[in-house]
Amino acid sequence: MTSDEASGLRWTKSSYSNANGGNCAEVALSLPSGLVPLRDSKLAGCGPVVVVGAAPFSDFLRSVVKPL
Repeated sequence: MTSDEASGLRWTKSSYSNANGGNCAEVALSLPSGLVPLRDSKLAGCGPVVVVGAAPFSDFLRSVVKPL
């Protein structure tokens, strides 16, 4: 996916990212195709976009999210 193709997506930052320069990964969950685009927030709009499948992304999230 190119930066131009990704520009129309709705991107979400991690809650750990802040307005004071904290940069994190961004994810766009709005694709109907079962694909999840990811990008570096500090390069938003001009950097590369990595696209992974929804199932592997869910597996990744389950492995890194700490239970409360």
